[in-house]
Amino acid sequence: MNPAEEYILSQPEPKRGILLHLKSIIEAVAPEVNMKYKWGIPCFYNGKHPLCYLNASSKKGYVDIAFWNSAHLTKHVELMISEKRKVVKSLRYHSLEDINDQVLIEVLQEVNSLKEKGFYKRD
Repeated sequence: MNPAEEYILSQPEPKRGILLHLKSIIEAVAPEVNMKYKWGIPCFYNGKHPLCYLNASSKKGYVDIAFWNSAHLTKHVELMISEKRKVVKSLRYHSLEDINDQVLIEVLQEVNSLKEKGFYKRD
């Protein structure tokens, strides 16, 4: 088992279930992605381009799916959290019921279509 899978499976419920659900949707939307273990968390790449990462907060009890190229996103940005981060924005979940699959799929499709864009939006 690779470290990213180990990270997911070692989480207590409900975080494990949330992480597994997010992973399955990411892989369904972008089947060519690779899950890597970087900075102690699962990160998803399409080729050399980062799409998102998953982070389970042990102190606050939520799971974030965070997007590096959030400066370019237009879909559902009103639902995203940027808390103490300059560039990255995320969708945050406390339970499986919090996940709106349609919203997540639309955001992931946009993220994947913008994979070659950088962190910052330059005019």
